[in-house]
Amino acid sequence: MIVTITINPAVDKSTTLDKLVPEKKLRCEKPLIEAGGGGINVSKALHELGGDSLALFPAGGTNGTILQELLAGSGIRYTAIPVASNTRENVMVTERATNTQYRFVMPGGELTGDELEKVLAAVKELQPAPAIIVASGSLPPGAPDDCYARLAHISREMGARFIADTSGPSLQLMAKEGLYLLKANLSELCSLVGKDFLQLDEVYAAAKQVLDNGYCEVLVVSMGPSGALLITRDQHITVPAPVVKKLSTVGAGDSMVAGMVWMLEQGGSMADMLRFGVACGTAATMSAGTQLFRKEDVYRLYEWLKTV
Repeated sequence: MIVTITINPAVDKSTTLDKLVPEKKLRCEKPLIEAGGGGINVSKALHELGGDSLALFPAGGTNGTILQELLAGSGIRYTAIPVASNTRENVMVTERATNTQYRFVMPGGELTGDELEKVLAAVKELQPAPAIIVASGSLPPGAPDDCYARLAHISREMGARFIADTSGPSLQLMAKEGLYLLKANLSELCSLVGKDFLQLDEVYAAAKQVLDNGYCEVLVVSMGPSGALLITRDQHITVPAPVVKKLSTVGAGDSMVAGMVWMLEQGGSMADMLRFGVACGTAATMSAGTQLFRKEDVYRLYEWLKTV
């Protein structure tokens, strides 16, 4: 079983308009409303691929109810932990005149210590114990920086492979706890090795340092237009980034994680796992607004990546 954990879920709303003009009443298109937040995006992507997962997250207020209705309507299994604060909402606006996307990301309601303990307890009580636990996304106000580190510890005690994608102080503490697979961008890799900047020819050495520090068994570094690097103690693989027309970057990182989790569960090789992850992440950029990828785009890109 795959379980995704989202500590800071959201109701994502996206729309388009002709042009952003200050102090004017702007007429927008009918908004698209989606369930969002890191782990929830991973569950949505797995569902699109034909996989199954359980999305676990705190939810409160009117937005928390909407979030659950959206997931139920999509056929995605979930467990919502009731909390006092209203679940956040994010707004994405695309300006047609310039094809520029503006992303307004809210911090989320405060998560109290007792509420966090209920979330962690729900993970510990999962039956059957999951084979893979995926945690992705930011932390809301009130959540301690060691939240993901505690999830990594719980996962290890349960015998689950812990896969994570986060940033900031929580990334540092989680890495010291150790995990199975860590997905990081170049900025996050810099923070893990104490660098302000890395040239592309320095990425491999920095990634190897992360493994030597015992932070993870598998490290995947997304390098934007330069593709992605996967490294373990025994091998390293680089996959190029396909050139496509990008409409949105919302959920691209979570889609990449979902693709890797999907291929991992299918028993694919590390090379296939990275290719499929890149295919999913790239396909997500081809969809407008807060929508993730289309499965047909993923497999077309994956087949191309197998030839390069």
